[in-house]
Amino acid sequence: MSKVKLDKEQPPFAMERLNYIILLAGVGVIALGFTIMAMDSEQHGFGFFGLTLGPIVVMIGFIAQFFAILYKPKKSS
Repeated sequence: MSKVKLDKEQPPFAMERLNYIILLAGVGVIALGFTIMAMDSEQHGFGFFGLTLGPIVVMIGFIAQFFAILYKPKKSS
């Protein structure tokens, strides 16, 4: 039987630290948007918060998620 040599070095993360920070910020913005939609006092959420402001904030959060996944920071030499 041949022994497999284990590499002690951990594989690199899929993204850089900045990507994960943007990702967590996007999750926070999405949660904020859903909280804003829940704060709407109109019946069935048909007020300004539920139909306009909340969905815009949630969409901004999803755009931040998209950006965090695709952003590749420049390597400093």
